[in-house]
Amino acid sequence: MQRIAFKMFLKPGFEKEYKKRHSEIWPELKKLLSDTGVKDYSIFWDKDTNILFAVQKIYGEQSSQEIGIEPIVQKWWDYMADIMEVNEDNSPISIPLIEFFYME
Repeated sequence: MQRIAFKMFLKPGFEKEYKKRHSEIWPELKKLLSDTGVKDYSIFWDKDTNILFAVQKIYGEQSSQEIGIEPIVQKWWDYMADIMEVNEDNSPISIPLIEFFYME
């Protein structure tokens, strides 16, 4: 198991919509994440900067950021593109973070 963290960027004024969309995450996307080993996945929002901070445990070979070839992931990216900062393929701009400390 490995833990990864990354940050993404929410467009101003879309915090309620972002939270709503994630509270209604598509079952097939949730299943794909689980099937590929992504577990214990949390996303936090910094209201002062609109930065989204994500943490996940990975029990497989790929994080949620590495399964973008899957059609359901691409569909999710398209769905979220209007409220997040994205790349040309609509994948969220995502910056990996380096772990400096962990206490279990």
